[in-house]
Amino acid sequence: MTKEVMTTEKARAMLADSEVIFSAEQVTAALDRMAGEIKAQLAEKYPLVLCVMTGGAVFCGNLLPRLDFPLDFDYLHATRYGPETQGGKISWRAAPWTPVKGRSVLVVDDILDEGLTLAAVRESLLRLGAAEVLTAVFSDKDNGKNKPLKADFVGLSLPDRFVFGFGMDAGGSWRNLPAIYARKDKV
Repeated sequence: MTKEVMTTEKARAMLADSEVIFSAEQVTAALDRMAGEIKAQLAEKYPLVLCVMTGGAVFCGNLLPRLDFPLDFDYLHATRYGPETQGGKISWRAAPWTPVKGRSVLVVDDILDEGLTLAAVRESLLRLGAAEVLTAVFSDKDNGKNKPLKADFVGLSLPDRFVFGFGMDAGGSWRNLPAIYARKDKV
């Protein structure tokens, strides 16, 4: 099965058939609040911040300048998605280059949907010897599912709808939006 190719026209039509559920101003306020919470807990620990690619890139890129304390930064790439919008088997594409042994680690991701990927990442980092693994997700989807972990830091709680923007994609498109949108047809 091949993935349907996104076009400019399809992406624009998708955006036109969507509504803003959190404005850019609400996103910024949530970022500022989260940065304060993270600073209170990690500023004296010289943490390693790990961005979960690809979705976490926008959130992490906006969060890091707000963390005005010493830290190391790296990334990892683990996913349960791909061309599908439903989660499947976990795929490890890249492990962090920075050693985690003995470190306080903050894993930064865009969304806590079912929590399986983030739970697997956390367990892997603990097995590698991290002293502690904290998680920061910009959004936590209120989908009624029993998630295997609760994020330590959460920006916004999202309804159980197909959402995109601020790192979350819609068919590979619109991660770059400063606000969060939901498809009108996916209520």
